[in-house]
Amino acid sequence: MTAADSLSVWLRVRREADWQRAPALQPIPPDRDGFRCWCEGPVRRRDPIRAERLLAAHALAREDAARRTQLDFTLLAGWQREVLAVPEAPFRRSDAYAKAGRERYGLTPHTRADFDSRLHEATDPTIPLAARAARAYLDVAFFHPFTDGNARAALLTLVHVLAREEIVLPEVGPLQTTRYPDDPAGASDLATLIGVLNRRRH
Repeated sequence: MTAADSLSVWLRVRREADWQRAPALQPIPPDRDGFRCWCEGPVRRRDPIRAERLLAAHALAREDAARRTQLDFTLLAGWQREVLAVPEAPFRRSDAYAKAGRERYGLTPHTRADFDSRLHEATDPTIPLAARAARAYLDVAFFHPFTDGNARAALLTLVHVLAREEIVLPEVGPLQTTRYPDDPAGASDLATLIGVLNRRRH
């Protein structure tokens, strides 16, 4: 039996989630950049080359945030080329699977355009920033645009959305837990967690 389309499930949850309940964020200078610290710590200990590639992609994402470059698949693909050290990072050409095949992310002729449309909403001022960052993270996770490295792409996207408004989280490790497309409470909890991390200082 073919698994249900988890992307369609996520898009329904995305519409129904109460994003307005997300906490407000404060642009207080952090004592450290959590993404860089994560790369220099656990990532580098596990794989120094992976750490360097992530740091290079992070630098691009922060530069694009400073320039307020429109967030879309093309921008993510530029970061992903650094992450994977490949000349091209095209949008996937077939359904994608995760969690040992239990989740299937469907592909239609409109999937890439739909993805760009959702990413453009990351600058919607009517939605709290923490919610926009969480939503963009989950969009990348469940649209699953790349054949590899989607979790890293999702985290870079979250960092970029926050950096556009001068928010830098002092740690990112707690963000990296398993997410499910049919979990509206989990989506809201991610936005809340961003708020908690924003208030945490080292």
